[in-house]
Amino acid sequence: MTISHEQAEWFKSTFDQLTDNMEKAVLGKRHVVRLALTCLLSEGHVLIEDFPGTGKTMLARALANTVQGSHARVQFTPDLLPSDVTGVTVYDQHKGTFEFHPGPIFHTIVLADEINRASPKTQSALLEVMEEGRVTVDGVAHPVGKPFLVIATQNPIEQAGTYRLPEAQLDRFLMKTSVGYPDRQATVELLNNAAVRDRAALVTPVITAATIAQMSGLADQVYVDPAVIGYVAELAEESRRQPHVKLGLSPRGCLALVRVAKTWAAADGRDHVVPDDVKDLAEPVLSHRLLLDAEAQFSGVDVQTVISRLLDSVAPPTDRVGA
Repeated sequence: MTISHEQAEWFKSTFDQLTDNMEKAVLGKRHVVRLALTCLLSEGHVLIEDFPGTGKTMLARALANTVQGSHARVQFTPDLLPSDVTGVTVYDQHKGTFEFHPGPIFHTIVLADEINRASPKTQSALLEVMEEGRVTVDGVAHPVGKPFLVIATQNPIEQAGTYRLPEAQLDRFLMKTSVGYPDRQATVELLNNAAVRDRAALVTPVITAATIAQMSGLADQVYVDPAVIGYVAELAEESRRQPHVKLGLSPRGCLALVRVAKTWAAADGRDHVVPDDVKDLAEPVLSHRLLLDAEAQFSGVDVQTVISRLLDSVAPPTDRVGA
C-alpha cells in the first residue's frame, strides 16, 4: 500500500504545524527542528552535539512539549547508575513480592543530557531500549511503549571527565546533528525577549501520541523506487572505498537512510522519495557512522569532507525503474 496524495498533503500540513510550534522556542533553526521531528516520526533517536549555550536542551524540551505525552530529563553524571535510568525491582514487605519501579526511560520523550559524562556501563543501559523498545530487569522485559524517542546531547569540548560513545551505541542513533549559533536576526529577536526565561514553556502540545503513530505509519507507506534503493546501496559500497575511511556505512545505516528519506518526502507533501531526499539527509545519518583512520586528522580530512566527496563520486539516478 502506498500513501495517497491527500494523505501526503495532510502529513505536510501537520508536520509544518509541529515545526512552527517548536520554532517558538528554537529561533531561526527550522532545518534542525525538521530533522528532530523526522527522527521522531521515523521511530528513531537523535544525538545533538554542539557547543554550550546553543539551545540543545531547548530543542529537546520544545519537541517534548509539542507532543501530548510524557517526557523526562536525565542529567548524565559519572556517578549515575544503570538502574537510575531503567528502573529497579524492589521487594514489597507487605505484599511479599518484588515490584518493578520504572525509571525515567519509561516516557514518550527522554532527554539524556550530556550523555558522554556517564560511565560506559550506564551508557550501555540505553542500548536495548533504543534498539528494541524494552528494558530487561532481573530477567523480565518491560516495554516502554510507542512513540518513544531518546534525545541525547553532548558537548564537543570540555572533554575532561567524559567517556567517548562507542560505535555500537552511536549506530543506535538515527541521526546526529547540531543546533549551531543563531543568525543575527534570530539573535536580536532572542535578546529583545530576554525577559522570557524559559522559551520552551511557550510551546504547548499540538499533537497526540496516537497521531504521531498514525504519521509514522503513513511515512512507512511512502514509495521508494528501485533506482533510489540502488543509489543508497551504491553510496554504502563507495563509502567503504573512500580514502581515510576505516568503517563505512553499514546495512543498518542504509536502512536508516531509507527510513528518514520516506519521512522527509512525506513532510514535503510527496508520496515518493527522490534522490535529493537521500542527499539532504546523508550528513545527519552518516556523520556518526563513518569512522576515519588516524591519518585523516593529520591530512585535514573530517567526516563532512568525506561525505561531500562521497556524494560527488556517486551519481544520483535520473530515471525511475518502477512505477
